[in-house]
Formats: sequence, C-alpha cells, structure tokens
Amino acid sequence: MEESLNGTIDPACLQEPPLAADMLKYLDTFGLCLYTMLTFMSSVSLLLYLEQCKTTIIWISGAAPVIATMACFGMWIPRAVMITDMASNCYFAVVVYKVLTLLVQELGGSSAFLERFSGTPFKISTGPCCCCCVCLPRVPMSRGMLFLLKIGALQYAILKTVLSVISVILWTNGYFDLSDVSITGTAIWINPFIGVLTITSLWPVAIVFMNTNSLLRSLNIIPKYAMYQLILVLSQLQTSIINILALDGTIACAPPLSSQARGSMLSQQMMIMEMFIITLVNRFLYRRPYDTLPSETGPHPHTQIPASLSGQP
Repeated sequence: MEESLNGTIDPACLQEPPLAADMLKYLDTFGLCLYTMLTFMSSVSLLLYLEQCKTTIIWISGAAPVIATMACFGMWIPRAVMITDMASNCYFAVVVYKVLTLLVQELGGSSAFLERFSGTPFKISTGPCCCCCVCLPRVPMSRGMLFLLKIGALQYAILKTVLSVISVILWTNGYFDLSDVSITGTAIWINPFIGVLTITSLWPVAIVFMNTNSLLRSLNIIPKYAMYQLILVLSQLQTSIINILALDGTIACAPPLSSQARGSMLSQQMMIMEMFIITLVNRFLYRRPYDTLPSETGPHPHTQIPASLSGQP
C-alpha cells in the first residue's frame, strides 16, 4: 500500500523547498512577471518607509514595508522563509510596544499621562483577553499600573525575539519542524507559548487605546490603530491559517514546491500585496507638513503637542 502510494506522488512534493537558482528555472513568463511586480511593490513600500524615517513613528509606520520586504526575500529564496518570518515577527513584536508608547507620548508623555489620568478608573474588559468579561471592575490608573502595562507589552518584544532565535537554532540542527505536531516536537511547545505572549502583550495596548482614543481623534489615532490591528491579523492569523491548510494537504503540491513550501509561497505573495496597500494608507495617516522655524523675535506658534508626534496631514 505504501509503495503504491509513493508511486503516485511526485518526488518533488516530498523534498525541501528548492534553491533560489532552481526556482528561477521553473518560472515561466507569467511567473517572472508576477515576481517582478511583487518585488517592485515591496521595494516601493520600503522606499516610502525610508522617506518617513525622520519622524518618531519610524517603528510603527515601518511594520508594513519591513514585512513586505522580508516576504519578498522569502518569495525569491524559499529556503529562507524561516529566517524571513522570524525577522518580520520580531520586528512586529517591537511595534506592539511602540504603539503603546505612541499613545502615551501623544498625551504628553508618561508624566503628563499620569497627571491627567491618575486615579481615573480604566476599563480593562477589552480584547483580546477579557472582551467578554464585562463584570471586571475598573482599575484606577496609577504609576504602578502604567508600569505594568508597559511591561506587559515589552515582554513580547523581548521573549519573542529570544524564542525566535532559539527556534532558528533548533531548525538549523533539525530539531524544529512546523509539520511535526507530535508531543515530542519542539514546535508544539514553542508556538503555543508564543501565542500566549502575543495575547498578553496586545491586552495592555488595547486597554490604553480604549480609554484614551476619544482624546486623540484629531490625530487620526483610530485609523492608525486600525492599520496596526490589520497588520497583526494579516501577518499572524492569515499566515497561520495558510500554514495549517498546507500541513493538512488542502493546498496541493506544485513541483518543485511541496504543499508546505507552496503554502509559504502563497502567504508571501499575498503579504506583499497587502502590506503595499497598508503602506500607502499609512503614508497618508502619518505624513504631515513641517512649518518653517519661527522668527527669533516672534512668539513660538506651537506649544501643545510635539510636531514629531502629530499625525495631522
């Protein structure tokens, strides 16, 4: 039975992802045009991001172009997907913390934030942890609570990077395989733990946003937060769904790509197009004109919110 089954499967479907040079040999005219277009889109995303590097929101606005660039590398070099995914995920882990920092800075920084909200009851029944727990009591804001919120977001940036490096080390030695879902596999232990870290880091950001967004509407904070959430869903949830479908065999093998490698390829291609669109939207949300310096004899025209943090066009 096993011999007859192996006889009906293309041997390429059971191999590792092809090398970049081998992949180019299998591309037809349509494939080359598609790869060229997607490479162009990721390059434009990166250039638009670099053009905005003079602002303090460099980390947040850079999420989409960095993910698109890593997806482009993964598309051209299929065997590097593990490395490119690690780089994208580590970068976004830092972005989660930076979003919380941005919300606090938009309100004048930690000192001004505490001066404004100290003692104010904060609603903590928000997603992704406790959106259904409406009975949770409101917690008054304090210096200690703000510190816990920052730690909750920062732990993901640190631990995600550490676990990603460990995963790559295990992968290079043959001990980490996403297709190995047995109890003795390392992936079945590391990935759920990363999932818990992700949820616990998103909760503090959601708490601060839900309790302060009404004060920051003039700074386009709601669409900015929506773009951040969209990047989260596309880069994490969408990729996980595609990988599960590939492991299940729902995504068919297409030599020289195995089912799992083809799933990764589809994920990279979709990610480039999605991140390209998000980069264009973020360019509109975060871009603003900068006024000339005021006259030495005249009064300073802006004294409220720092210009580098404002998102007004």
